[in-house]
Amino acid sequence: MRLPKEDYHNLLHVADSISADVIWLGYGNISYDLLKFIKRHSRYKVVLDSDSVWSRYILRGVPFAQSPEEKAKILKQGTEKEKEEIWGTQIADVTTAVSKVDAEYYLKLARIPEQVRLFANVIDLNNYCHVPDIPNDFKKPCIYLAGSFWKGSPMEDAARWLITRVIPRITKDLPNVHLYIVGSGSDTVLSDFADANVSVVGRLDSVLPYLCNVDVALVPLRYESGTRFKILEAGACDIPVVSTRLGAEGLNVVHGRDILIADAPEDFAQSTINLITNKDYAKTLGANLNRIVSEQYSISVLAEQGKTILDYLLARPIPNS
Repeated sequence: MRLPKEDYHNLLHVADSISADVIWLGYGNISYDLLKFIKRHSRYKVVLDSDSVWSRYILRGVPFAQSPEEKAKILKQGTEKEKEEIWGTQIADVTTAVSKVDAEYYLKLARIPEQVRLFANVIDLNNYCHVPDIPNDFKKPCIYLAGSFWKGSPMEDAARWLITRVIPRITKDLPNVHLYIVGSGSDTVLSDFADANVSVVGRLDSVLPYLCNVDVALVPLRYESGTRFKILEAGACDIPVVSTRLGAEGLNVVHGRDILIADAPEDFAQSTINLITNKDYAKTLGANLNRIVSEQYSISVLAEQGKTILDYLLARPIPNS
């Protein structure tokens, strides 16, 4: 999405009117043209706030393309985004990374290491303190998958892999286990599924009535990039998680201590079974993940990271026009 050029000028006018010191582009991955405009037409210091390495997000979809045309489209979009990331990281005063994994990528593009700073994806733990009532007709034992769905999305791929490759393995041992899939677009994208062990709920005003009452939260992502809000949310609710390696990428978690990591369908299924049947172990993993979220992915952590970035920028001289 590109804003009209008059909006670019209006942004600078607002910045001038309030005597701004820094312009912080919160949607950094789609703001490269705006970044270039600001640096060409002003002396403002600019933070490019990324939510992922977007080129990586795009290009990881190549192996999952359904046709040569789709593969070519993904490659084109991914390489175009790579080019933006290269010059954008060099001209932004700071590019933020949501994890050390992402920071390593941007550091290879930056002119100096100080141009890349951690600014993690976090959650407000106050929003997860209250345990809501269980939904009507809620089935136990149960597992949970949440996200935003659209046709061809990473979440659609994750859900279909889970339903076709993992759930049959789980139900061999636990025939009554129930999978709840929640999130915008899920009921549309997965409307072709009819399975007694699966409920596709669709969009909810709040996921907490489901998340707080499930046995295990699942993150079976096979392509994507960025820090995982769904894992953080599960940790905030003391719910144990089974994830693919990619699904937990960038989070400072340890397999077997804070989370279970599994990529093969049989391993993913067995990990899920272990947590459903071993309540003490599941409780320990949920508590450990909650501690990680509280210590490393809370609002207070984000505030300190933001302060570090601004202190660095305000201590630097204004660049020559």
